[in-house]
Amino acid sequence: MSASAAPNATAQASRTSPHAWRVIVSASIGNALEWFDLVVYGFFAVTIAKLFFPTGNDTVSLLLTLGTFGVSFFMRPLGAIVIGAYADRAGRKAALTLSILMMMVGTLLIAIMPTYSAIGVLAPVGIVIARMVQGFSAGGEFGSATAFLAEHAPQRRGFFSSWQVASQGLTTLLAAGFGALLTGNLSPEAMASWGWRVPFFFGLLIGPVAYYIRRRLDETPEFLDIEPTQSPLRDTFASQKERLLLAIGVVVMATVATYLVLYMPTYAVKQLGLPSSAAFSAVLLTGVVQLIVAPIVGHWSDTHGRIKPMLAAAVALLVLVYPMFRFLDANPTFGSLMVFQIVLGLLMTTYFGALPALLTELFPVQVRTTGLSLGYNIAATVFGGFAPFIITWLIGATGNKLAPSFYLIFAALISITALLRSRKIGMR
Repeated sequence: MSASAAPNATAQASRTSPHAWRVIVSASIGNALEWFDLVVYGFFAVTIAKLFFPTGNDTVSLLLTLGTFGVSFFMRPLGAIVIGAYADRAGRKAALTLSILMMMVGTLLIAIMPTYSAIGVLAPVGIVIARMVQGFSAGGEFGSATAFLAEHAPQRRGFFSSWQVASQGLTTLLAAGFGALLTGNLSPEAMASWGWRVPFFFGLLIGPVAYYIRRRLDETPEFLDIEPTQSPLRDTFASQKERLLLAIGVVVMATVATYLVLYMPTYAVKQLGLPSSAAFSAVLLTGVVQLIVAPIVGHWSDTHGRIKPMLAAAVALLVLVYPMFRFLDANPTFGSLMVFQIVLGLLMTTYFGALPALLTELFPVQVRTTGLSLGYNIAATVFGGFAPFIITWLIGATGNKLAPSFYLIFAALISITALLRSRKIGMR
């Protein structure tokens, strides 16, 4: 943790001003929208597969759909470079405004896209383009929003930046809520006809509100106090190479766990034989845990350090994830799925809640958003974006329903190694 992060954290912990809450809400509402649009696509993958990627083979259609989900992640490093560098040159506020506009464009394209039966091959092509626009936007969102939150309260970086994670919990709640409501009340024909589009149109309604709020934000004090560099990307690679690698490493487990949660409705339906409404209802619990626990972990990390809770959660997941999947496979019931989602949500959020502050403190202000964006999005692209695809492939190739645990164990080992190295270079 930087020297400024610990002093006065306890004294200020109970004094979050109305202006500070406006900062939190303004960053969180846009971030929630960004991730809502991304997550909804994954939650409705089975329906989208049939409408846009019909092949006559359900598994192949699903793989194509999840592959398209992953394609958007190829755009995220580019978005991280372009929007992240823009944030380090022009300010966090300008980058946040740009990213929300681009996400609205991608969401609109998906919401109105005709299906394969209407326009043929142009339908999947259009979905791919829309996902690429969303991926470019999301590539700049995490770094810009995290730096914006952390730099408004250097003494409370953990608490403020943890709302990045809490807002993703709100995203999970909204997306899973739509999934449970729609699949529980609409016929399969209605879902395929128009039901799956409802969440995307809902996202479009939030977009203008988020854009208006972000336009009225003040720039962060820390950014205003420095002379911006004109070459943040070059400076990052010239002087921050090890820290960039550490940022990638510590993000790996967080991004794999996040997209495992996103994949669970598909897993519950395809592998456990549970109805879609039950699967979405169980995922709601993960959103509740994330929304409540992330700020608590962030606040705790302001006085006790970032690495302790992250390392404990990573080791616990490493040890428990395989037995958790064995338990779920042996007891494929709604109750078992709820227990699984609660435990996964607690461990994932304990790790993720302190992560944004740790990433912030890895980089100096002049290249902070570039470093944050690159570290997060390279890990998300390589390990997270294709996690649903890889998990589906692993299950098919091995015939083992427990295969998702192997991937999370692999991710945990990488992140534990990065955390231990981060502690050696003075992070805490």
